[in-house]
Amino acid sequence: MRSYRFRSTWLVAAAPNLVFGAVVDLAGYPDWWPDVRSVRRIDDDTAELVCRATLPFELVLRLRRAVEDESAGRIRVDLSGDLEGFLAGRITDLGGTTRLEIVQEVVAHKRILRRFDRVARPVFRANHALMMGRGRRGLVAHLTNGI
Repeated sequence: MRSYRFRSTWLVAAAPNLVFGAVVDLAGYPDWWPDVRSVRRIDDDTAELVCRATLPFELVLRLRRAVEDESAGRIRVDLSGDLEGFLAGRITDLGGTTRLEIVQEVVAHKRILRRFDRVARPVFRANHALMMGRGRRGLVAHLTNGI
């Protein structure tokens, strides 16, 4: 077990280029995504994020840019640290609204996730859903209110 696959779709009333710009600007995440507690730049293609959603533990993740193609609306980062795998995004212009489809496939390395996977998997999945919901709301507010 210990592997997870998540899918999320965010609808944002902003131009695709604005959504793309916000999503690839990892350093700006703490400004609009409350569950991203800190970001530390490692190099031009890598950053380390510390995330904490509803459950009382943090995840430390290294994100390394794999694909960043604004014209195709494609983003992908490889993940390592407490989770290993990838996160991919596809941005689509719906004419006045932008759809951001997010797919994550990861294997948990953090001890608490591995130890309690069998009994707490639904709780971990709910925690992830809450985090993604706050991220979507934060991005919408950031891009529509100029936060």
